[in-house]
Amino acid sequence: METMKEKNHTALMEFILLGFGSGPGLKVGPFVVFLAIYMTTVLGNTIMVFLIRANSRLHTPMYFFLMNLSLVDVCYSSTIAPKAMVSFLTGSKSISFYGCATQFFFFCLFVTTEVFILTAMAYDRYNAICNPLQYPITMSKQVCLQLMVGSYVCGSVNSMVHTVFTFTLCFCGSNEIDHFFCDIPPLLSLSCTNTDINELVLFTLSSLIIVSTLMVILVSYAYIISAILRIRTAEGRRRAFSTCTSHMMSVSLFYGTLTFMYTQPSSLASPTQSKVVSVFYTLVIPMLNPLIYSLRNKDVKEALGRNISSVFLK
Repeated sequence: METMKEKNHTALMEFILLGFGSGPGLKVGPFVVFLAIYMTTVLGNTIMVFLIRANSRLHTPMYFFLMNLSLVDVCYSSTIAPKAMVSFLTGSKSISFYGCATQFFFFCLFVTTEVFILTAMAYDRYNAICNPLQYPITMSKQVCLQLMVGSYVCGSVNSMVHTVFTFTLCFCGSNEIDHFFCDIPPLLSLSCTNTDINELVLFTLSSLIIVSTLMVILVSYAYIISAILRIRTAEGRRRAFSTCTSHMMSVSLFYGTLTFMYTQPSSLASPTQSKVVSVFYTLVIPMLNPLIYSLRNKDVKEALGRNISSVFLK
């Protein structure tokens, strides 16, 4: 009897993250891959933040949002990658109940915040291209700050709701999470109580956030494309459109994976497929964002060149 109590207590106090294999031992291959991606993510996004902070020419609303996007990318990758790499390197797959809840809260916070930052960036491009004369007023420092604070507030509220709903469930059976981090779908599958309400809340909030923000982005770009097509010169159209292509690529990658992960019914979800997609949007996309915004952005490339030149000329 005492043994059963201890087992139930253990199941409630910690989870086992199975990751990419249930067998014991080190996972050198996944560790090397995760380490390379994570280091590239941190380095690339840190350089982006430094460039924007150090160059006065980049002190504009567009780069203010881009700097915060880079910060959020580092933050939510850092909630996932270090724990996964420790697990791969040491073979220790356990995570405490409260550690799991904390990891999930911050992951959900930063991912949701990124959704709203991408939406704010689309609104910024709309004002810059469609209302250039009013742009200094419509995208003033105060407005930019309000949009950014609002993004974090929305992220915090969404994260709190999901964290409370998920971690107040009763987990009295298996404590093995078939994932490499604490996420809602695999956690719901472990609950020994009815999760219909949780699944409804997940689907409703995820759909509401994704659909509403995506509508803002799509409507903004509909106006942007209409305005660009009215520009008479080909060079003018190319220059106007070039300021939007990087953002459009980020939106397509990020929203595509989020929609796949959190709006499909749990009965259709494949654990292996979910893990692969999760690697893509938790690690690969944050790594790609600095490359997307730097390689296709003349201002960022020039700022990088000036900073490199100043280092070597000293």
